[in-house]
Amino acid sequence: MSLVEDHHRPEQDRCTTPDGLGIAVYDFGGRGPDLLLAHATGFCAEVFSPLARALGEHYHCWGLDLRGHGRSDRPVDGNFEWSGFATDVLAVVGHLGLRRPAAFGHSCGGASVLLAEEVAPGTFSSLYCFEPVVFPEPAGRFGAALAEDNPLSNGARRRRDTFPSAEDAFLNFASKPPYVDLDPEVLRCYVEAGFEPVPAAEGGDGRSIRLLCQREDEAAVYAGGASHGAFGHLHEIGCHVTLGCGEHTDAFGLPFLDADAEQLRHSMVEVLPGIGHFGPLQRPALVAAAVSRAFDAVDDTPPA
Repeated sequence: MSLVEDHHRPEQDRCTTPDGLGIAVYDFGGRGPDLLLAHATGFCAEVFSPLARALGEHYHCWGLDLRGHGRSDRPVDGNFEWSGFATDVLAVVGHLGLRRPAAFGHSCGGASVLLAEEVAPGTFSSLYCFEPVVFPEPAGRFGAALAEDNPLSNGARRRRDTFPSAEDAFLNFASKPPYVDLDPEVLRCYVEAGFEPVPAAEGGDGRSIRLLCQREDEAAVYAGGASHGAFGHLHEIGCHVTLGCGEHTDAFGLPFLDADAEQLRHSMVEVLPGIGHFGPLQRPALVAAAVSRAFDAVDDTPPA
């Protein structure tokens, strides 16, 4: 049985990247300027449904499943260099015919929209990046060390990837960090959209489900997080970038954001109360209000 009613789910479309991958595209609806939403590693666009609903009074929200996530294709060669995520973002913007939309990115999604703007300057009117994975250290030994022995990668490889049913998956996640802190609707969306039925040929019984984002793929994404090179090109970004983090984050807090902000031409840093690294999925309305305030404060014309 579906955990999320069909009328709550966004309309789905699909586009193809220049390197031949099919990318799932979502129309969350709403009124106002276009706003593209990019998710974190291991998740998918539909976890932003509550965030998009809260933003819908002021923005028309769109989303995408990054390659290897949700209903998007995975690279057949297993190459998860983060430049591919920028390619996905730009392909969706082009497919939808968006003209200088704003964008919101969470964690990997934040790095993805920054990388996209670096590749194609002027794509976005303004960015809000919540704890983007942008290390101030240059690529090199540090990035290589994380690629070889990344605790997040190791954890992804141990992740449970099948459950007897969607209800079992929901109850399992609802009792364990970090999912225990997620908004219940967000968690339902994750179980609904981030999993697929196990085929009968592989032992499925019509109820059992498995992760869409494969464990090895998620591990590969984490391994590339320190070596994508976005930090070295932040000074090339001309649009305004708001960098946000959670008050209780254990990931990309103020030291990271302040280092990124020093490289950006036009930026603001803010700390949101009562949330951690998964803030957009913990308290969507709180984060939506911060995003709206940030974009309202920025004129549509990029600063010189």
